[in-house]
Amino acid sequence: MGKIVDHKYTINEAFNQCFYVVPDYQREYVWTDKEVQQLLEDINDEIDGSSQEYFIGTILVSPGESANHYEVIDGQQRLTTLFLLLCALKNLFKGEPQYQMISGLISSSYVNSEGDVISTLKLDPRYENASELMAKIVEINSDPVTTRNAIQASGIPSFGSLDNLLNSYDTVYRYVKDNYPDNTSLKKYWGYLANKVIFIQISTDVSSALKIFETINERGIGLNPMDLLKNLLFTQVKKDEFTKLKDRWKKITSPLEKNKEKPLRFLRYYLMANYRIENKRSDYVVREDEIYDWFINKTNAAICDYQNKPFDFVQHVVKNVDRYIDYSSGRGNDSQPNLQMNNLKKLCGGAFSLHYILLLAASNFPKQLFDHFVVQLESFLFYYIFTKTPTKELERNFSLWADELRQISAETDSKKQIELYNQFLKDRFVKSLTAKENELSDYLKRYSLNSMQQYRTRYLLSKLTQHVDMAYKGMKTPEALDEYTVLDIEHILPNNPTNNLRSDFISKNPGADYDEYKNRLGNLTLLEKPINIVVGNDFFLKKCDEYKKSKYYLTSSIPALTTVGSNTSINRINQMLKAFTDWNATNIDDRQAMLSRLAKEVWKIEEYK
Repeated sequence: MGKIVDHKYTINEAFNQCFYVVPDYQREYVWTDKEVQQLLEDINDEIDGSSQEYFIGTILVSPGESANHYEVIDGQQRLTTLFLLLCALKNLFKGEPQYQMISGLISSSYVNSEGDVISTLKLDPRYENASELMAKIVEINSDPVTTRNAIQASGIPSFGSLDNLLNSYDTVYRYVKDNYPDNTSLKKYWGYLANKVIFIQISTDVSSALKIFETINERGIGLNPMDLLKNLLFTQVKKDEFTKLKDRWKKITSPLEKNKEKPLRFLRYYLMANYRIENKRSDYVVREDEIYDWFINKTNAAICDYQNKPFDFVQHVVKNVDRYIDYSSGRGNDSQPNLQMNNLKKLCGGAFSLHYILLLAASNFPKQLFDHFVVQLESFLFYYIFTKTPTKELERNFSLWADELRQISAETDSKKQIELYNQFLKDRFVKSLTAKENELSDYLKRYSLNSMQQYRTRYLLSKLTQHVDMAYKGMKTPEALDEYTVLDIEHILPNNPTNNLRSDFISKNPGADYDEYKNRLGNLTLLEKPINIVVGNDFFLKKCDEYKKSKYYLTSSIPALTTVGSNTSINRINQMLKAFTDWNATNIDDRQAMLSRLAKEVWKIEEYK
């Protein structure tokens, strides 16, 4: 452990005496309005009638190459926010003595040998284009709107962490201006901020600083496991490899950020997909607050081998991130658009994500086997999602099943691999679906438009409609589901009936609630928009002629089945369907039961051949 020096600083002393560099390997500025506002309010609460110091925590730094220059290891979110606060105060003190003083805390100038004036910011963030953007904020020296417009006009990109900087400048500027509107109150605020807001600065060599950082945050205090893991990896490499590791790490975080995927959720799924999880609960699950502890466990560290081969480990994570983004975007394990994965995406939407554990575990399957697996997984998840099974049960199973999928993936004998795979389907998927068959049937018989999110109702109807069309046409391979998911959901019994129609239904169906029956699955079908416009809210018999014009047989067959030949694909699918000459509560129930039976044909497990 290197020599450790600690020093108590006021804000005035720190920015007067020190130059801070946020190295490019560090986390970018991630504070949002919530965190900035909290810091400002905490300081504000201490001002009135108080002479007490306000402690904002510890800042961990490593000495730079020049005197009083420091690399920030921990605390850059606070330091950056305070620096932006100084920029705001500088502008608000225009024409006042405080202006010049604050300017000296923001930057320092000197004349070089050629007579040029060189300015150096007291806080210089080196990630992305942050240094350039921060210099512009200082140079423009104006209100947030003018500053943002000028920066945009200059061509400096302002997204992600850079946008966070601009947003925070806006927040601190408006907070101070709104809460300290006159010169007297503003001076009082500045006096307290400069002299009473303090922090402890701990300075040591970078290796020791990183280890201290790890110790301070080993329980996730202040930082999330993703940040802690990043720091852990930096402790395993030499300083001259920091930039290389940072660049590799960005290949993990950038795609997740770009696709608005949650990093911690990814890390959980990565661990459960790639490693056997052992814990005291014996549930084989790692929670978000357990991720970092999992990595620093000696056994797990040896398995990952990030200590000896940090770059290899990062590359493995990068590969999983790429696969994760592919799957979430509807692509297969060859990174190409994938019909099967797109269907799975339509089923799961944004509400369910546990399947990524199994997909990542199976990602090294041969393409055809992987695509087949996705289809079976879709059927499996349909049963579980549409019976509203608690995810806790699935999470444990998926973590265990991932071990089996990795073993199947590692099998080099293709014949043996298929045997193991089909056995997996039988033991895990078929048994599960058989146990839930009656539960699903009961649920679908009660299903209505409001039973689930509308996108899942649309998915349900789309898959049923596509299946019937494929059978009608004698097709074996499905095409994209998108053609069906853009269709209108038609209420056969109108959603907005006339008074006469509602009264007619009530009189002919004693005890049946119109508003309940209009939303029943049996009363819903997919219909082309032009036809849907024509049918409007009319009686069933008046709609039938329009239904017959639909190109989708599940809809066109409602008033009458088409018969062709004696043993044709059309006649075979007709055995699963029923036509109706009238539309009442009984017929809605009958059609709902029909769709429930049809679902068993659509969502089933088939072995790989």
